[in-house]
Amino acid sequence: MKNKQKKGLKKNSLMVKWAFASSFFIFIIFTFFAIITYHTAITLILDREQEEAEQSTFEAASHLSNATEELDKASSYHFLTGFSNGQENQRNDRYDPTNDQMIFSDIGQPELSLYVYDLAGKLVFATTDEDWSLASKKNEKPTIITKNEIKGFLLNQPVYSKETREIVGYVQGFYDLSAFFEIRQKLLLTLISLELLVLLLSALVGYLLSLHFLNPLKKIRNTMEEIQENPQADIHAPQLKTNDELADLADIFNLMLDRMRSYTEQQEQFVEDVSHELRTPVAVIEGHLSMLKRWGKDDPEVLAESIDASLQEITRMKTLVQDMLDLSRAEQVDIYYKNESSPAKEVVYQIFNNFKMLHPEFTFTIDDDLSEEKDVQIYRNHFEQILIIILDNAVKYSADRKEIHLSISTSREDLELVIQDFGEGIAAEDIKKIFHRFYRVDKARSRLKGGNGLGLSIVKKLVASYQGTIAAESSLGQGTIFRINLPLLKSTINETE
Repeated sequence: MKNKQKKGLKKNSLMVKWAFASSFFIFIIFTFFAIITYHTAITLILDREQEEAEQSTFEAASHLSNATEELDKASSYHFLTGFSNGQENQRNDRYDPTNDQMIFSDIGQPELSLYVYDLAGKLVFATTDEDWSLASKKNEKPTIITKNEIKGFLLNQPVYSKETREIVGYVQGFYDLSAFFEIRQKLLLTLISLELLVLLLSALVGYLLSLHFLNPLKKIRNTMEEIQENPQADIHAPQLKTNDELADLADIFNLMLDRMRSYTEQQEQFVEDVSHELRTPVAVIEGHLSMLKRWGKDDPEVLAESIDASLQEITRMKTLVQDMLDLSRAEQVDIYYKNESSPAKEVVYQIFNNFKMLHPEFTFTIDDDLSEEKDVQIYRNHFEQILIIILDNAVKYSADRKEIHLSISTSREDLELVIQDFGEGIAAEDIKKIFHRFYRVDKARSRLKGGNGLGLSIVKKLVASYQGTIAAESSLGQGTIFRINLPLLKSTINETE
């Protein structure tokens, strides 16, 4: 039960990691851009507010600069509002922007509080009811201060007379930034809310994406679990239509699975075949040894016959084991020899001359249509083994006409070999079975001639392993023709073209 729970946790771990990683990445990216946006927006708004404050203060100082003498209450009021002295007497010391038509309309901004001072720094005019002392007589850069728990820009500027070029007073302005800080707070809250929303959405999207993209991996994993529970099950990973690396992974996994099953089947077949074929020689040897043990050891003739028979069976067993090993290696060509090649003419003529020497009673002929040497894609020892097995069978099963014909030629991409004998031939119903393991057309005669039915199986497997083809044609009493096609080396094909 604990193992199943652990498997369940592992199954979701990669999805959770992917979802967390993607959401975290999206969150960081969004946060980065949100901080940049927030900082840029706040800076732009604050710069705009500062510009408004400076512009309003400058306009006020510009109007006041029309004075030729030190600023006082009457002149300040007159130059800022455009009212005459008589009208001014009807007013109090404070300016109410809601009741007067001003030439300088910017003074009427509710955010700006304007204060005018004489040369001694005494307040002579203000747009609010609050008295405020002059902070500085110099023209300084606006700074943010807190006044009555309200933050704003403090601006100071001396007033120079346009006519005399002398200082006639001072202007001090306080620009209320409450609206700015309120906007900043709302913007910050909005961005935080968006951050949380993006975090939730990115987590959801990341999880959904992980489900989508990791689903193929989940299918492959489930296939592996089924194979682990039942190694003999004939199942494959589902074909994926994603047309990406995961689809390639599923295809490679299926190919690997097929190869492993093929090797397992080969091993099982090898054990089954060996046990089946060795049963008879082992039984024969056991029978002779039992006979010798009972009474035959005292009879020299029986003793010699039993020893000869046992040695003959042992020789057959050695040959059988060697053939089985050859067949097993032929089934693993793609692992050890897939990049090997050999010269076609050289190998064919070598085997041809060897058989001429070993069997002088036979007439061997060869038709060579190759104008130059061609390299064929096959390991040399395997190429030689194919020729030896087929020529050896041709010699063994030849009858009165001891003649063997061999021809070599090429097509566009293949080397074509034809080996013909004029021996006993094979019946039509047997021709398709001659490449099966341990199949013998005439079992009695095959055993007498030393055959075990594996030679043509080895040839078939070797040819197929190198992407070649082999076919047989035969008639009883007329002989047999083997046609073999093996792929030429690609560089050889390119040189020809």
